[in-house]
Amino acid sequence: MKKWIGMMIVVIIAVIVTGCGTADEETNAEPNKEGDAVNEGTTYTIGASQFVEHPSLDAAFDGFKQALSDRGLTVEYNFQSAQADQTNALTIAQSFSSDQVDLIFANATPSALTALQATKDIPIVFTSVTDAVSAGLVNAMDEPGDNITGVVDMHPEAVQHTVDFINEYFEGATVGLIYNTGEQNSVVQIEAVKKAAEGTSLSVVERTVSTSAEVQQAATSLVGEADVLYIVTDNTVVSALESVVGVANEQDIPLVVGEPDSLARGGFATFGIDYYTIGYRSGEMAADILTGEKQPNEIAVEYPPEMKLFINKDAATEQNIVWQDAWDEEAATE
Repeated sequence: MKKWIGMMIVVIIAVIVTGCGTADEETNAEPNKEGDAVNEGTTYTIGASQFVEHPSLDAAFDGFKQALSDRGLTVEYNFQSAQADQTNALTIAQSFSSDQVDLIFANATPSALTALQATKDIPIVFTSVTDAVSAGLVNAMDEPGDNITGVVDMHPEAVQHTVDFINEYFEGATVGLIYNTGEQNSVVQIEAVKKAAEGTSLSVVERTVSTSAEVQQAATSLVGEADVLYIVTDNTVVSALESVVGVANEQDIPLVVGEPDSLARGGFATFGIDYYTIGYRSGEMAADILTGEKQPNEIAVEYPPEMKLFINKDAATEQNIVWQDAWDEEAATE
């Protein structure tokens, strides 16, 4: 009897020990499952700083958001427009830094510069930046900063192609330029236009503005001086492009622009890129950074993938431009 009781005690103890072991294993396994679920359900906060609202920058932001959505990331966006004011852009960047957002999307050069000024810790992905090197955002295209990278919006050959186009079809023309000297991206482009015009039949005349309210007056002041107007991707001027279009149409002055969205608003011709595409690519970069696949300094700054000639036939008619047969073959007409 005593022997039987002893055996029962041993069995009971064994069951208890085994049960405890199973419970421990289940307890240890469960947090791993929960951890996986939490990682899969992470919601990222992105501060989206856009220098001004106009179709090109809006398209870039749309592309950025779509890329993150396509990667399956859940994102809350804090979108802020600086309304073409650099002081506002800095305030926005500082607020994002204070809020410790997971990443800053900087849409246009001033937004990128102020974001970099505001933080060295939060990852920054930019687009719609003309020249990231000259602006001081990165040391070189293949040397992104510790916390910044992105996609520029200026194809290396865009300005040269545009000036060559004007020289071929409007030989001897005086080209009128309007830009904001406060936008580094514009200064770079204007200098490129001047350089490209050297040795051609073209001459250049400039007008500068500080706000979008000054754009119409600047355009009007070029009547009688400029044979062709060329509006680069200056955010201040592009945000008030309709003022320039009105002058160009009324005075029969060909209006060459810096990107396709300005073409749709009344520009005549451009060697342009697709802003949605560069926004999408910057969104892919952001997804890699947020998920930890890459660090900003591991992602080289990129140029737009392609560029082509676009011509707006309706604008050509409005501006009394003689249509050339070659444009039917060479241009993606609007």
